Amino acid sequence: MEEQKLSELTEKQKEKNGELLPGNKNNLIKKQDIRKTCRIFAYTYRSTDCMEVASMPLTPLDIHNKEFNKGFRGYDEDEVNEFLDQVIKDYELVLREKKEMEERLNDMNERLGHFVNIEETLNKSIIIAQEAGEDVKRNAQKEAKLIIREAEKNADRIVNESLSKARKIALEIEDLKKQSKVFRTRFKMLIEAQLDMLNTDDWDHLLEYEVDATELKIHQEEDSLA
Repeated sequence: MEEQKLSELTEKQKEKNGELLPGNKNNLIKKQDIRKTCRIFAYTYRSTDCMEVASMPLTPLDIHNKEFNKGFRGYDEDEVNEFLDQVIKDYELVLREKKEMEERLNDMNERLGHFVNIEETLNKSIIIAQEAGEDVKRNAQKEAKLIIREAEKNADRIVNESLSKARKIALEIEDLKKQSKVFRTRFKMLIEAQLDMLNTDDWDHLLEYEVDATELKIHQEEDSLA
């Protein structure tokens, strides 16, 4: 009996000091535990993981309008209301922070989507640039091959033409040599014939022959009369 009375006095003293909320002895609740639970509750809903959880069913108005049945030796109404007011404030804070987090998350998602679009655009641009570079490279290689092939053809043609001209000039030179030999031989023969003619005795006889001028004149007159 004395221990029971001492226990009741202790509980009343704790209620007086605010360490316990009023209630029956089988349902004693520490205010510190309730406030700790409230802080844990508020912190939990402030975390980003809470954004993936379904919407909370209660609203501050629901908490404010909540009515409790009164029982024998029930909780102190003023303290319960005070606690509920605190819960409402914390709950509203949680909701505001949740809303702000959702807005920030949506904004970050929009920015992320924007950067993703930019990344995709850049990747497409890089791919297009790479493809264009490959096309330019292939076209340049083809053009270079065509130029080299054309240059080789032109070089072969030029070499062949040069060889043909060289052979033609060589043949012309040989022909000129032959003609010069023939001309030299004929010219030599002509000179030798003229020398032989000059060396004959007929020239001496021709120079010694004298013609009578009177006789030559008579013969010319007779020829004219005839």
